Amino acid sequence: MAVAGVYNLKNEKISEVVLRDDVFSVPVKVNILHQVVVSQLAARRSGTASVKTRAEVKGSGSKLWRQKGTGRARAGNAASPTRKGGGVAFGPSLRSYRQKVNKKVRKSALCMALTDKMQNEQLTVVDSFALSQIKTKSFVEAMNGFDVRGALIVIGEKSENLEKSSKNVPRIKVLQHQGLNVYDILKYEHLFLEKSAIEKIEEALVA
Repeated sequence: MAVAGVYNLKNEKISEVVLRDDVFSVPVKVNILHQVVVSQLAARRSGTASVKTRAEVKGSGSKLWRQKGTGRARAGNAASPTRKGGGVAFGPSLRSYRQKVNKKVRKSALCMALTDKMQNEQLTVVDSFALSQIKTKSFVEAMNGFDVRGALIVIGEKSENLEKSSKNVPRIKVLQHQGLNVYDILKYEHLFLEKSAIEKIEEALVA
């Protein structure tokens, strides 16, 4: 079992916590992390780009003029893709970009991402992120004490004071433990875990 120090918001070590090896100390496989991150980003795409084909363009389906004898090039109906106002031959249509990744792989990737932060000493356990009031200055002062440029903060329970105090601070994101994901862990330089969130994360990943 790995042991991590627990700090208060003044960056003072106040205790230690034992972390599960099957969550915070697993072999890191880059291909698995890549697969899950690509899947997450693909799922964010709306897939709403769409155009009308010649079958969907409103208009008469009759031939514009007779085939021969007019001196003009032969023509079909007005919805032909070669005519102005006609349908589009190979345009985009409504679709889903989602890539299926099974639950076991997603859990495994989360453990790998957490392990990566642990191994690179970019993971800090904080006893509590409870703020007495909504005040950005107080939050910034607390983060400056840890000397980090960007951070993902994972909390055990919803904290309106923390979420609103950190909202306008660049390179900072606050998530409840249910929303923990591989992309955000890897995106932000540092990971802060509230002590109360660790047990819930471990329970979810080893279930």
